[in-house]
Amino acid sequence: MHPIIYDVAVSADGFIAGPNADISAFPHQGTVVDDYVARLRGYSTVLMGRATYEFGYGFGLLPGANPYPWARSIVVSSGLALPETADVEIWRAAPEGALRALRAASAGPIYLCGGGVLAAHLLAMGQIDRLRLKRAPILLGGGVPLFAAMARPPVLTLRDQRDHANGLIYQEFALS
Repeated sequence: MHPIIYDVAVSADGFIAGPNADISAFPHQGTVVDDYVARLRGYSTVLMGRATYEFGYGFGLLPGANPYPWARSIVVSSGLALPETADVEIWRAAPEGALRALRAASAGPIYLCGGGVLAAHLLAMGQIDRLRLKRAPILLGGGVPLFAAMARPPVLTLRDQRDHANGLIYQEFALS
């Protein structure tokens, strides 16, 4: 069984994007970004919500294209329509049984790419094994939260921490 890992940049006040999905305040270069890009190739499967997938349209991603072509990519959405020739799969829901089957079938770790609603859903089911945070010293004041809601916060165990320049911190937690 391969782990599901939520690997995401987050502001000091807990947002993965600002209002209107604005990510411009987050660093887009430097060692914390280099480390993230290197980690991406280690994921065999990518899970993301509709808003996260459609966010790529603003950067030239075409509907149905796979933003992670080396990996099996799954968009969880009840309403997204893509061409039949899409290079990504659509799951209309993410039930526990399907996630267990995905963990067993994946060739390696599963990257939970976002967003906050899907992350909250998986967290509530106990389906996130690790949380990898690229913590930026910025305050967004609103936007997309790390988790849309938490009925029962998990216990976090720090597994790794690295300080980067200018207050950027990478932290990896195991969830239980």
